[in-house]
Amino acid sequence: MNLRDLKYLVALADHKHFGHAAAACFVSQPTLSTQIKKLEDELGVSLVERAPRKVMLTPAGRDAAERARRIVAEVEQMKEAARRSQDPEAGTVRLGIFPTLGPYLLPHVVPTIRARFPHLELLLVEEKSDLLLSYLREGKLDAGLLALPVQDEQLHTEFLFEEPFVLAVPESHPLANRESLSLHELSEQKLLLLEDGHCLREQALDVCRISGANERAEFRATSLETLRQMVAADVGITLLPMLAVKPPVARSENIHLLGFSDSHPSRQIAMVWRKSSAMSGFLTELAKIIRALPVDLLSMDTRSTAGKTGSVIRPKPKAA
Repeated sequence: MNLRDLKYLVALADHKHFGHAAAACFVSQPTLSTQIKKLEDELGVSLVERAPRKVMLTPAGRDAAERARRIVAEVEQMKEAARRSQDPEAGTVRLGIFPTLGPYLLPHVVPTIRARFPHLELLLVEEKSDLLLSYLREGKLDAGLLALPVQDEQLHTEFLFEEPFVLAVPESHPLANRESLSLHELSEQKLLLLEDGHCLREQALDVCRISGANERAEFRATSLETLRQMVAADVGITLLPMLAVKPPVARSENIHLLGFSDSHPSRQIAMVWRKSSAMSGFLTELAKIIRALPVDLLSMDTRSTAGKTGSVIRPKPKAA
């Protein structure tokens, strides 16, 4: 048994297809199939149920694949630790981020990261939060930017910042002549929300529960930009995270933004990585850079909301 064969098994578990797994491993299909058969012979059990069009792992195969995944991840961590011992600020970092944060945060932090760590290769993966957590546990990512809370004792959580929400309404809406509103004024409103699977949907639903607002259930958007366009088209109103309304995002002429004058619904963003990671020291330094956002990026700049104070309403914690 060798590391190469374990990688083949992991690829087969991921792709459920010999040809696709072979392509991912940059080998021929017969080569991969032969090595999997040798691995089965060595272990004395069948790992794979072979069918003409798809592959299924046996219970023993699923167990072996998960163990192999952990072994491969540990070896990669060992290699990365060795590289960083020579140059702590070089190497590769695989960083995950969820779609309602990535396009709006990264333009503000990536240039600073590149300036601070010019030899660093930053590989960005944008996926929904539950998939990012899975990638972290499997060693496919080094760290992730996620909304709190993250409930996993094997993961370290480094708080970065709190991002307020603003209300986006069409220019024709009765609230469009206002610069701010109190949270309870949402009680008569129906909000456009994202589809299931987005952590922002759960955060917005918590705001709805706190304020008494309801969801406009006949429409669910697939992305934050779809929500924005639906508001601009006078379909309804929605909550947007603060970074999504800051430059370099272009402000729509047909959308009016309102801050909250009494309480401030928000989400908390953190950087998360495995406690066992050999990169913990470097990731802590990387988190410091991301945490150092300009204050005005996380606040409304209208006269009606400037200088106002109030308690912060944090939506009820959910798994991001």
